[in-house]
Amino acid sequence: MNRRYIIFIVRWLFNSLGLWVAVQLLGTANGIDVNTGVAGYLLAGLIFSIVNSVIKPLIVILALPAILVTLGFFILIVNGLMVYISLRFTPGIEMTFLNSIFAGMILSLVNYIVSAVFVKRSNIA
Repeated sequence: MNRRYIIFIVRWLFNSLGLWVAVQLLGTANGIDVNTGVAGYLLAGLIFSIVNSVIKPLIVILALPAILVTLGFFILIVNGLMVYISLRFTPGIEMTFLNSIFAGMILSLVNYIVSAVFVKRSNIA
């Protein structure tokens, strides 16, 4: 199997786990309505992984002036937008935009850790 596909599958699984963690941390009292199981989180993680790899680069290019003016803080809004878009297509998980920004922070950390592990492994090999 190609290395890119393996990395995508690992990101998908960890994004699904990150979404579950975000829902558990933010709770239902903060605007989250959860009516899904493991399959729902896997679907949400898959949609988020696709949105993050296809749409996010375009949005970052369009938002580059705002990112530069805010010294990079606008990327938090972009990450939250990616989570919000992903969850709009996922049945059973609803999240407010503000909570999507917090979930985007969690998922950014997850993606950073996955990237760091794979980059470190590729430097060793």
